Amino acid sequence: MKIKSIVAGLSLCFICHSSFATTIGFAQVGSESGWRTSFSESVKAEAKKRGIELKFSDAQQKQENQIKAVRSFIAQGVDAIIIAPVVETGWTPVLKEAKRARIPVVIVDRNVQVQDESLFVTRIASDFVEEGRKAATWLMSQPQAQQQCNIIELQGTVGATAAIDRAKGFNEVLAKHPQSKIVRSQTAEFTRSKGKEVMESLLKAEQGGKDICALWAHNDEMALGAIQAIKEAGLKPGKDLLVVSVDGVPDYFKAMADGDANATVELNPHLGGPAFDVIDAYLKGKKDTAKLISTTGDLFLQDTAAAEYEKRRLK
Repeated sequence: MKIKSIVAGLSLCFICHSSFATTIGFAQVGSESGWRTSFSESVKAEAKKRGIELKFSDAQQKQENQIKAVRSFIAQGVDAIIIAPVVETGWTPVLKEAKRARIPVVIVDRNVQVQDESLFVTRIASDFVEEGRKAATWLMSQPQAQQQCNIIELQGTVGATAAIDRAKGFNEVLAKHPQSKIVRSQTAEFTRSKGKEVMESLLKAEQGGKDICALWAHNDEMALGAIQAIKEAGLKPGKDLLVVSVDGVPDYFKAMADGDANATVELNPHLGGPAFDVIDAYLKGKKDTAKLISTTGDLFLQDTAAAEYEKRRLK
């Protein structure tokens, strides 16, 4: 009788243990921006706090690297997988492999396009469309935009959810203001170096930028690179050209405090906690999680930039 009780107790302990994730694979886009690095570090810190072994993979912005990483996680028999996808398409085969292995997948940040939504548990992300709307609403409220306002747009990675949806939201608002239009638009891959390079080219194409009212960048890193190009072209960013972006990284707050940028919509990098919560609940039997868990950041302007920079630069 005593032996049976011990066996029963051990079985119960095993069942309890198996309902908690101890090893999780995280396929990250890369480290192309300050925001992305903050995102990765926050996930690592949250995993450590919870006693989770995190298998981390930096895809260097290449989908093929992410797919290899996910297949490696499956082969290792992890308890769950988190994916921040480089692009939206091309995920169905590897997600089917994870499903066959009974490994739950949570999508974070960007989206995936699949016909069968049972291939992932949920997506946790900011509302990128609303971020674009907020950026455009602020820009269209400025005196410079009340008459003709020619805008240069720096797009994110082609095919990335953030680039697609931020442009959609921005253009929705812009359509209500016929006096303003995007005159040049090109991808700068979400990076500072590309932001500078592309902005240099676009300013040259626009006679040095003398008729440009504003820069709209899909993230702060591109905007920061573009600010350098604007200065080198002999213009004053933040004055001659209004600068609005998305992310809320420390360097951009410094640029706003210095008067070189005007506005940013914050993108929350702390997605690890919610992702681990969803995985924990799923492994304990909760299978009815909403397919999208979204948040929207605040709009920050120059008046609070110095204080925000001091709060964020040491994190």
